[in-house]
Amino acid sequence: MVWEVKQIAKAVKCWIIAAALFAFISPCFAAKIPDNIQQFINKDFPKTDFRFDGVIILPDNTVYLPLFPAKILKPESIGIKQTFPSGKKLSDKPNIVILNNDFVLLKVLTDTHGNKTIYKMANPPVELRTGLLPQDMLVPKGLVIPENLKAIVGNLEIKTVNDPGIRVENAKPVVTKLSGSTLKTLSQIPALKNKNFYVSSPYSKNIQVLNLGAKTPEYSLAQNNVPISIKAYKDKFLLVTAFEKPSIDVISLADDQIIKQIYTKSQPDEIIIDNNKNIAYISSPESSSIYTVNLETMTLSKQIKITGMCEKLYLSDDGTKLFYYDKKTRDIWAIELDNNYLLKEIGKFPNVSKIVYTNDKIYITSRTKNRLAIIDYNTIGLIAEVEICEKPIDMLAFHERIYVLGAGDNSIQVIDTKTDAVTDSIYLNTNGFSTKINRIDNTNIALITDTKTALYTVFDLGTNKVIKTIPIDIPANTIVVTEKIKKFDK
Repeated sequence: MVWEVKQIAKAVKCWIIAAALFAFISPCFAAKIPDNIQQFINKDFPKTDFRFDGVIILPDNTVYLPLFPAKILKPESIGIKQTFPSGKKLSDKPNIVILNNDFVLLKVLTDTHGNKTIYKMANPPVELRTGLLPQDMLVPKGLVIPENLKAIVGNLEIKTVNDPGIRVENAKPVVTKLSGSTLKTLSQIPALKNKNFYVSSPYSKNIQVLNLGAKTPEYSLAQNNVPISIKAYKDKFLLVTAFEKPSIDVISLADDQIIKQIYTKSQPDEIIIDNNKNIAYISSPESSSIYTVNLETMTLSKQIKITGMCEKLYLSDDGTKLFYYDKKTRDIWAIELDNNYLLKEIGKFPNVSKIVYTNDKIYITSRTKNRLAIIDYNTIGLIAEVEICEKPIDMLAFHERIYVLGAGDNSIQVIDTKTDAVTDSIYLNTNGFSTKINRIDNTNIALITDTKTALYTVFDLGTNKVIKTIPIDIPANTIVVTEKIKKFDK
């Protein structure tokens, strides 16, 4: 059998990653809005977004910029000292709000020429003249600051209106009439309404932004390097790693700009996001490390030193176990994140293409051997090893089923996780080379990308049927789907 379990591994070979095996990185935090001010704003505007760089975004997309005083006072409770226009409540969304701790909120306005600006006054109060904007904030492009308030900017960089940023305009999107189904458009699928599709390709540095069902992108996000991995966080940000770039780029989807670059000691690679814990895990094979990023502050929090050159990261649904493959030794490892980073050796398997964990079982595919190994996590015993579709390239766990994507014959094989038997084979008939199968969060819809043919497939995990095959301008490696959000400059 292909699966090899070492004698030592049979006894469950484990090591606890001691403190010496992971380095805490001292984060440089962005200006955090104090909790009592957040609570004060949330009384009138629940679900306000307090962005990690300091920007305050009300639910209706009204933007306030915070002005930090040299010394924040500590009154018993937060209240309003003064507003402009005067006598307003916070619920009125005044142009300027001065709180009784000398913290100031500046509303972003649009002047008669369409420029973003803030309220102008001949004699600004001392709280405005002596305050300072957060120095790593991404402010609206071309923001015009009144001359008598230029001191609030400090070293903050404000992009000019003529600065192209990373947004590159494309030709008008073309929505192709879809064939092979009674559906005229994908918008007839509720789970796909009001979505943006962010597409990376091995043939382009840019990330293309497509509307639903469109062949041609509406615009692109220009990148200097070919992306390795892109992941969305709460429909507000894209995290991007790229070849020969020692940073994780954070792109604000409301700005279409790089809002922050999180630098690492070595080349970052795959990204896995735990939305429940607001943590991103980023592999770095060359330094035998997995970095963790605090997504609330967008800062590095740990560098976990592990064994081997890690790739094929997989996070369990409950966020307690992180699996990886050592591409140098062929060993498979699990890190028990809630157990003092216990490192557990699982065994060996050749040319691993994907690891999936569900129901206390590990499913592992070998791309070159066309094999699937099923391992009991608790005993590290081999449950079964079976032949699977040609060149299994990716897997997806969904509702007590495992979906194995085969690149060789462009097929999907379905495995019942109760019996571990293959129950269905679905052929995509794309004549391409499939790359990934990704489920759209909170839906039963999965998108299947193809690195050879310029198309992607919409697949229903509930019925195990192909809904549509959508042509696009360039073959896709990854498609990330988010809710459409209102742009700040619109």
